[in-house]
Amino acid sequence: MGLATMLVALPAMAAEFSEFRSLGFSKDGSVYAFEEFGISDSSGLAYSNIFVIDTVKDKFLPGTPIRVGVERDTDSLAKVRKLALEKAAPLIEENNLLDHPGEVVAFNPISELGPSNDELKYFEHPADPSFGEPYTLTIEEFFAPPTRYCVDMVDTLKAFRLRFKVKAGKPADDLVYTDGPEIPESRQCVVGYRLGGVITYAAETGQTVHMALVNVLSIGYEGNNGRWIAVPVHP
Repeated sequence: MGLATMLVALPAMAAEFSEFRSLGFSKDGSVYAFEEFGISDSSGLAYSNIFVIDTVKDKFLPGTPIRVGVERDTDSLAKVRKLALEKAAPLIEENNLLDHPGEVVAFNPISELGPSNDELKYFEHPADPSFGEPYTLTIEEFFAPPTRYCVDMVDTLKAFRLRFKVKAGKPADDLVYTDGPEIPESRQCVVGYRLGGVITYAAETGQTVHMALVNVLSIGYEGNNGRWIAVPVHP
């Protein structure tokens, strides 16, 4: 294959969606961590962000998120990820996160065709044949005033709420999360959301922790950028 043919065959680059890697839970399920990483569409530079979440209070642990970027394009993505993990190592080790990975029970990347963007149906644990009763989690968008960063770019921002429509096989209408009146500036100029997945963990307490993975879609240079939020939802 000639060089010209190879160039034609390359996909056109649009905006940027970060990769997601789950790191794990504390033994009692009260802490959860994940990493998102990629190459920024605005700078072309590598980045890695590690989020460590108190699943009871739905707050970041002190000193987090850990955000690592670079100032020159000669620094590799591998180097940036290594630096982020080194900074997060004390929290990872203190909470034994790598010993309790949890289970990916639903995953719906932006590129997958078929599944709905606003609903996920799943069982608490992966098995064949499946056991237990199913859950249905939905995401709903609503409008919010723009932050100062976005006031000249959009008339309104998008906020979201999460709701169980089925819990343990039974119909429900259980609101388990809703944004407040002000959208965090870390979401940039957010124009939409989608349900990206669910990770569960059977804690030693006997309760199963559900983490909803939400794609945050914000204005990019050539389309919408995609980042991740993990929200504890307690059935």
